[in-house]
Amino acid sequence: MDPADYDAWYETPRGRWIGEREWRLVCRGLDMRPRTSLLDVGCGTGWFSRKFARAGLAVTGLDLDRAALAFAREHSPGNIAFIEGDARRLPFADGAFDQTVALASLCFVDDWPLAIAEIARVTRRRFVLGLLNRHSLLWREKKGRNGGRGAYRGAHWHTPDELRPALGALPLTAWRLRSAIFLPSGGIFSRAIERVLPPQLLLGAFLVASAEMPG
Repeated sequence: MDPADYDAWYETPRGRWIGEREWRLVCRGLDMRPRTSLLDVGCGTGWFSRKFARAGLAVTGLDLDRAALAFAREHSPGNIAFIEGDARRLPFADGAFDQTVALASLCFVDDWPLAIAEIARVTRRRFVLGLLNRHSLLWREKKGRNGGRGAYRGAHWHTPDELRPALGALPLTAWRLRSAIFLPSGGIFSRAIERVLPPQLLLGAFLVASAEMPG
């Protein structure tokens, strides 16, 4: 998908609702105090990077897609640093950032356990992963089956059962799983269900893993 079209989707009524629901769930796993340093792995067009920067965090965005990075630089404030890099080999020292996020990006990384280990390596305090959930209505609607469709083509849809051992192998003091976007249509009924169902019910399309580092 063209970077401009991808970013513009978040300004549609459905895209804005989904983006805000994802944003609120991700923020529950982070320290949102101003000036906290944050790395956005797989930042794409920078939509979430800009939201973190507007909240007062010191943001660095990283991605391999040069076209997406060019869009992000052009449409973001100058206080966000955008760097070309690979999630499997992050070009940063150990503990370089207070916090790290990877939102809908590790779904497109072949060795995603290695990428999670790299995220843990460069993080001092907390990280949050936003993933596509195989145990969701969105996957069942053929968005993920047979290689996926549209923006989901080629994506890996994670399950809680495969995430648990990957997180358990890392030196973490605590981690938890939550989900959001149970009915992805974005209509009135979808929004009502979203207010009722608890995030601990791991059936939403957006599967979030949040973790705390030791020390």
